[in-house]
Amino acid sequence: MSISDSDTSSQGSEHKNFRQISRDRLLFEMLRSAKVGDSKSSWKVLIMDKVTVKIMSYACKMADITEEGVSLVEDIHKRRQPLPSMDAIYFIQPTKENIVIFLSDMAGRSPLYRKAFVFFSSPVTRELVSHIKRDGSVLSRIGALREMNLEYFAIDSQGFVTDNERVLEELFGDEEISRKGDACLNVMATRIATVFASLREFPSVRYRAAKSLDPTTMTTFRDLIPTKLAAAVWNCLMKYKSNLPNFPQSETCELLILDRSIDQIAPIIHEWTYDAMCHDLLNMEGNKYVHEVQNKTGGQPEKKDVLLEDHDPIWLELRHAHIADASVRLHEKMTNFVSKNRAAQIGSRDGGELSTRDLQKMVQALPQYSEQIEKLSLHVDIAGKINKIIRESGLKEVGELEQNLVFGDAGTKELINFLRVKEDVSRENKLRLLMIYAAVNPEKFDDGKITKLMDLARLSQDDMNAVYNMRLLEASSDTKKSSSKPFALKFDVHKKKNAARKDRDGEKVAWQLSRFYPIIEELVEQLSKGELPSNDYPCMNDPSPTFHGTSSPQAASIRTGHIPTPYSKRSRRAATWARPRNSDDGYSSDSILRHASSDFKKMGQRIFVFIVGGATRSELRVCHKLSDKLQREIVLGSSSLDDPPQFITKLKLMTANELSLDDLQI
Repeated sequence: MSISDSDTSSQGSEHKNFRQISRDRLLFEMLRSAKVGDSKSSWKVLIMDKVTVKIMSYACKMADITEEGVSLVEDIHKRRQPLPSMDAIYFIQPTKENIVIFLSDMAGRSPLYRKAFVFFSSPVTRELVSHIKRDGSVLSRIGALREMNLEYFAIDSQGFVTDNERVLEELFGDEEISRKGDACLNVMATRIATVFASLREFPSVRYRAAKSLDPTTMTTFRDLIPTKLAAAVWNCLMKYKSNLPNFPQSETCELLILDRSIDQIAPIIHEWTYDAMCHDLLNMEGNKYVHEVQNKTGGQPEKKDVLLEDHDPIWLELRHAHIADASVRLHEKMTNFVSKNRAAQIGSRDGGELSTRDLQKMVQALPQYSEQIEKLSLHVDIAGKINKIIRESGLKEVGELEQNLVFGDAGTKELINFLRVKEDVSRENKLRLLMIYAAVNPEKFDDGKITKLMDLARLSQDDMNAVYNMRLLEASSDTKKSSSKPFALKFDVHKKKNAARKDRDGEKVAWQLSRFYPIIEELVEQLSKGELPSNDYPCMNDPSPTFHGTSSPQAASIRTGHIPTPYSKRSRRAATWARPRNSDDGYSSDSILRHASSDFKKMGQRIFVFIVGGATRSELRVCHKLSDKLQREIVLGSSSLDDPPQFITKLKLMTANELSLDDLQI
């Protein structure tokens, strides 16, 4: 079995981030490697399944694929036209179904393609390899048979998902279905392990330990989710360590496996950054935003689909900024642009706010700046819509109460008063307030207070289920003591009200409603300093349950904060969540895009954090923030990336087995 063996993590003169490495492996190690002999100038067919097509689409653009000689992309499960003069590249999962279809394509006297280059997304079993080799006519037509070991979805330069959308239902649901749960965890583990195989990284594996230490209480499947996943990932890594060329034999990075029980609030609370507000309030489909553009002939506005992604320098600059900060910066950009261009001044209205129509006039007056103005127009439009929704829905008042509940500055009395006075608050915002209250005060389930509050808010039974299902995400120890706090944090005992967070020392809150932070911010900092408690977060790499860096120089260096350099001579762009350096006008924020690929700083060992049950945009933002602060590339992984409406829908599904995601709306 030929396995890809290029060392992409530490070699070469150009240092790249997580998603760039994934992209380069797909384009160069896979597609370009199929250009052999006299076929260099010929076009090829790329055949994928439903999983690998998503892997490819997250990492590469169609133009990238075409540039590598692919003229046609096909679905392996659909009937395809024979192209016997062309070579085919198969990028598929190593399943029996896929192998059977591949053999059918290439067997006999009339194969569909001239030659086949086969790349598997994860390790293939010996049985399936033997099955392929048994057919002599197929064997002679195979140009390559390799394991790419790339079965994750690179959603961000520092983020990936394993695309297990039903994890909450399958792992945290009310019914104990261990067989189904184990199968889900095994798929997840295989995909997580391919991240490390792809990057040639060998992690020390830490995980949240089961909390149920009471001998009278039986440990549930839910309690053991991180433990089971860590063990499954470790088994995959041991196979790579034995079989994969150039795979490190000692630890080169750190992996922390968590689940949604460590922070039930982050997926629900309003996150006030530009990125999060777009996805929370604008009903976007993935990263696609529908932008209305003025018709050049003066007719009805045209609708245009725009992707809010890293190729847009303004998006890259503003996505992690507070919405108020983003709005101020956009106004500054437009003001500076107008002041520097006479033709733009003609279209402006005496220093007043510019409308979309004004911007369209500018495009006509300044065709050389049309691309920059259109990007500005897009983001001015988006920010305007978000601010309008915030005003009309009274979201600031909702946000203030959310944060006060989390930090212990408000409790039952304040929530009751808000629900009575603010009757026009939307059903969804009332639901989210009650879910936050339930996460901060889990003991209130037992005395019926939460039920009374839901009646006061006039929630439907559907919404009530979402609140009740918060209990399924509690760590087991939280349910035993009425005085316990979620997330096992210690707070001021003199506080009257429960609190799920405390204000962080030395952290300046620059903007209103930006006080909240996800728990992983504390955990990652503790991990980086070697201060993460080994009893609560044991390590798979050492048999001792109290091990935390005492038995090896590598671990000792982690404990003391010294960052060793083997396999870690990488660089990363400066984080763009902070204020940009040189982008103060309407068209120079392309400098941000240049910095994204050329402004590198030396980084220490990577830290990977994986959250079972869905990650949030606030957690992804924190990983960018901490990468800059700790000088270590922090990569966030999860079973999915969920915005609040999606997460709440999934919570409802946990006890609604007869329904599907499409049946429930927030």
